[in-house]
Amino acid sequence: MLVCVMAITRSGFLPLGEAGSNRYNQQYAQKGAAFSLPSWVSGQRLMVVTPELLSAFPILKPLPRPVLTSLAEKSALKKFARRGVVLSAGEREDVVCFLFEGRLQGVDFTIDGREVGLYFIEPGDFCGELGLFDEGPQPEYVIALTATVVVFVPTQALREIMLKTPGVINVLGMKLASRVRQMTYQRSLLGLPNIAQRVCCQLWLLLPDIDKAAVDNIKESLVKSSLITNPPTHMEIAIMLNVSRETVTRVFQSLQNRQIVKRDGPTRLLINDLKALKQFADGSDELG
Repeated sequence: MLVCVMAITRSGFLPLGEAGSNRYNQQYAQKGAAFSLPSWVSGQRLMVVTPELLSAFPILKPLPRPVLTSLAEKSALKKFARRGVVLSAGEREDVVCFLFEGRLQGVDFTIDGREVGLYFIEPGDFCGELGLFDEGPQPEYVIALTATVVVFVPTQALREIMLKTPGVINVLGMKLASRVRQMTYQRSLLGLPNIAQRVCCQLWLLLPDIDKAAVDNIKESLVKSSLITNPPTHMEIAIMLNVSRETVTRVFQSLQNRQIVKRDGPTRLLINDLKALKQFADGSDELG
């Protein structure tokens, strides 16, 4: 049986043929929603990458103008539709992906084919950096959760800069440490017996750091609300927490009934009571 997998291009969708051994494409071909992208080298560039664009990313901002200019000439900027595959597991991608707009999610599959969410990537962040160190294949899939704009920087070009610029190595090291801490904490959430607490913890992680810090700061205790832009869907949260989509929906309904959260269109989730959400997340109060 042939399964037709579709690739996203600026002009529409192109058939790619059999799903083959690609687990991600097999999973979504069965749902009629498989997307796959060609490699960044052969893909169509959507616009020229400028030194100013690269300097918008914190890790690249300190680099001298000539270095940014050279790097920009080798980089490509692309758009991905929702559920588009940005990086593929098991393949040597040879690029580091910098997120300019939207939200990405790292995902993998269990032996029995269930999708598992690993982490989220926010604008200004990057992924695919492991190839800078071991030149090995990409360990997990990275997919677009919304319409997304990313900048692909060649791994080799960035590695050469990394070896000459201690500041870049320092940022990469801090990022890898942060990712390990994040995934360790994410794993710890799976051990929480209270499902509602898991969901509240996940929402708390998505909040801006400045708003989370303000809750514990007496001088800034007037900060009572926050905003999550491009929030993940109930299903995307569910695969992070090993629960069903229906379970996440029930927790959201409870939060909405208490007016703790409120949807403001498809791209905005308002958190109306930060303190209450934190109490549900840390277990000092229970969401009945």
